[in-house]
Amino acid sequence: MRISEKTKDIIEWIICILIAFILALLIRYYIGTPTIVKQSSMYPTLKQNQRLILNRWVRTTKKMPERGDIITFESPSSDSYIKSSEFNSNDVIAKYSNEPTSWFSNFIYHVLEIGKESYIKRVIGLPGDHVQIYDGKVYINGEELLEPYLQEDVTTTMGNYAFSDLVVPENCVFAMGDNRDYSTDCRAFGCIPLEKIEGKVWIRFWPLNLFGKVD
Repeated sequence: MRISEKTKDIIEWIICILIAFILALLIRYYIGTPTIVKQSSMYPTLKQNQRLILNRWVRTTKKMPERGDIITFESPSSDSYIKSSEFNSNDVIAKYSNEPTSWFSNFIYHVLEIGKESYIKRVIGLPGDHVQIYDGKVYINGEELLEPYLQEDVTTTMGNYAFSDLVVPENCVFAMGDNRDYSTDCRAFGCIPLEKIEGKVWIRFWPLNLFGKVD
C-alpha cells in the first residue's frame, strides 16, 4: 500500500517532535535546566520566585561540590526527620525510603520529576569534616566557619534539630539554608549522599536586573 505525501509529512513531524522531546529530556537531565525558587530558606542570596539555571553536569560527572556551593538535592523522606533525643552519631545520612521501584515510576519521578520535591541549600561540610553547631555559629574541624553570605543578625541555632555534632561520611555533604531560622536542612535530617544531589545553582536569569552567576 502506497503512503500518501500527507501521511509521510505527518510521520516526519511526529518523528521530529519525538527527537526534540528526547533531546530536551537529555539536556535537562544531564546538562542544565531552569528552576524557580519556591521557598525563603536561601534568603537573602535567593528570593522566592527568582528564576535560576541549574548546572546538572555536576550530577552527570558525580563530582563532589565545593564548600559554599549552592546545590539542589532530592528532599529526604519524612523518617529522616528526628529529634535531638534520637540522635545517633553512627547514623547521620538522610534516608530515602519512598523511592519508586518500577522503571516507569523511576522515569516519571527522576527524569520528568513529577511528584518530586527538591531543596536548595548551601554546602557547609564535605566528606571527613567534623561539623559542630553551638553558640549560634558553625565550626568545621574545630575552626569557626566564616559565612559572609549570611545577614549580620543571623545566627545558626539548633532548636530541636538533631544533627549538630557529626563527621560528614564519605560521598556526602552537610548543607544548610542561608536563612537559618527558616530553613529545614541537614540539621533536621542529616547528610545528603552525592547521588541525591541534582545540580549546582549556576545563573540567575530573573529578575533581569540580577542576571548573572550566583555565589
